[in-house]
Amino acid sequence: MAFPATDSPAPAFSLKDHDGTEVTTASLSGKWAVIYFYPKDDTPGCTREACSFRDNHAAIQATGATVLGVSGDTAAAHRKFAGKYSLPFQLLVDEGNAVAKAFGAWGTKNMYGKTYEGIIRSTVVISPEGKVSKVWPKVKPDTHGAEVLAWLKGHAS
Repeated sequence: MAFPATDSPAPAFSLKDHDGTEVTTASLSGKWAVIYFYPKDDTPGCTREACSFRDNHAAIQATGATVLGVSGDTAAAHRKFAGKYSLPFQLLVDEGNAVAKAFGAWGTKNMYGKTYEGIIRSTVVISPEGKVSKVWPKVKPDTHGAEVLAWLKGHAS
């Protein structure tokens, strides 16, 4: 799967967050949305990335953007993860990884010499008009929240 092209319409989706609230492409209309895809709740890299977004969350919100984390984990796992690390943003349940696939965040991975299919740690920013504005096909978990913030400051505010 390929990531969506810049300036193309964002793929339509409807997912529930860790508290059962539905989030749709339409509900994001009129605001910037940072959708970050991550493999698994409470694993080292995913925790560092989530905490990077947490630590930059107020400044990201100040640009008018909403942060949404997406993985195939259950709502219960998301609630536990969000509570453990005081994550102030919604974590969306992508059962079956259909949304990750639609956004190109699913593909072949290689770890310790084994090849398998899974979520590719990546981020897509959607403009208030519903278009893909920026794609990070690979991210560094420790600094990604600050990297997204810097981009938003130059484009969203």
